[in-house]
Amino acid sequence: MGTTSQNSATSPEGNNEQTDTKLKWWQLSLLGVAFTIGTGYFLGSGLAIQIGGPGVLFCFLLAAIGTYLVFDVLAQMTSRDPLEGSFRSYAKKAFGRWAGFSSGWVYWSSELLIMGSQLTALSLFSKLWFPNLPMWILAIVYAVLGLFIVWLGTKGFERFENVFAMIKVAAIVMFIALAASALMGWLHIGQVQAFPTTVRDYFPHGGLGLWASLLFAFYAFGGIEIMGIMAMRLQEPQQAPKAGKTMLALLTSIYLASLVLAMILVSWKKFNGEQSPFLLALKKFDIPFVPDIFNAILIIAGFSTMTASLFAIIKMLVLLAKDGDAPHFLTVIKLNRPVMAIGLTAAGMACSIVFSMLMPGKIYEYITTAAGLMLLYNWMFILITSGRLLDLTTFGKIKRYAGLLILLGAVSGSLFHSLSRPGFFISLGFVSVIGGLTLFMNARWRSGSLNATSAGNIQAMSTKHQPRGLKAKVKSKANK
Repeated sequence: MGTTSQNSATSPEGNNEQTDTKLKWWQLSLLGVAFTIGTGYFLGSGLAIQIGGPGVLFCFLLAAIGTYLVFDVLAQMTSRDPLEGSFRSYAKKAFGRWAGFSSGWVYWSSELLIMGSQLTALSLFSKLWFPNLPMWILAIVYAVLGLFIVWLGTKGFERFENVFAMIKVAAIVMFIALAASALMGWLHIGQVQAFPTTVRDYFPHGGLGLWASLLFAFYAFGGIEIMGIMAMRLQEPQQAPKAGKTMLALLTSIYLASLVLAMILVSWKKFNGEQSPFLLALKKFDIPFVPDIFNAILIIAGFSTMTASLFAIIKMLVLLAKDGDAPHFLTVIKLNRPVMAIGLTAAGMACSIVFSMLMPGKIYEYITTAAGLMLLYNWMFILITSGRLLDLTTFGKIKRYAGLLILLGAVSGSLFHSLSRPGFFISLGFVSVIGGLTLFMNARWRSGSLNATSAGNIQAMSTKHQPRGLKAKVKSKANK
């Protein structure tokens, strides 16, 4: 174990439970797969293809590179100085309390809004088997199950996510195997599509269509920040970059292979954001129960990422409360669990379910698109933070700026399509509100009217375990 790792880690639920079992790097890679593969890929890929055409494969590759560049610097910060709260704590260390406050709340609010969308998608998938059950009942069932898994604690959560990860990878491999068998003539599926061979066919909507689809390609990689939060539990934090590289290489390979096969089996023009392209492709196979099996896997995928997000935002909420950036009652522990933080998050989920069911479809889609953009804003801030905390080489600086450029491309691309353009402006509204609150709180902190309950925790921990490679000139600004 590295010299910078802690002897014990606070449980990701935010309680005081001591977690003795550390993760191996391949276990973190497996958890990363569970955190990442979800409705953003199984469902959102259809929308990306609809907007960008077959050339969206380039966007998925670019999104994978951008995701790697973000996790690379996050893993470096983790390996050199493991801190509870990950990117939020590094932002606070680099720029002061205002950065930790805004980063934490932007992440919490965006994930909570996205969860409403995930619950809605899970309910839609379940309607295949329970057509007469109201969607709000199905959403509540999944929400309660997610909260139950969180209540089981760190070990229970990890066991479930490991199983979910294997199921999801097995599902994609199953799809690839079936599609490959069909193309080799072992299975009869009728006529297949010729993959585009000209530039015009490959990019039917031109450069703007490709630019607009980049945002939706990034949705397939959402969840990497949760992997960063879990990275502090590695046996050897120095292996965090290795875990991320392995996970992203696996995901990118199976993403691209499965999308290519899906577009060969079914015309890409039939893909949309309402139905998974993989379910559309599987309907060509005359194999009983295959669509039902894959529908179950879609539910598992969505539920897995929803539970991972729930786990992470409860942890973030407790950490904000511990640092005086959220009401202190959220740190209350009962039955060795942060019951108040879980209760507040459950109430937020209930509101999100109500909004998703009552709001007109387009309006809620705009809000969840905005929430996805807010996640990318946090990714950009991770890259900005790394420039303050890490002694980057010239190549490291080039990678950092390249990552910022790719993320800016995804964000700005949202202005070029009617589905994402309103979400861009709504995301600016959310960020402006949180920014306004940050300015208000910062003024109170400067006036000394609020006491930071643990303002020096991060600085003290970093001083105690000062790692090599962190810039010595960076000092904690937690009291500012």
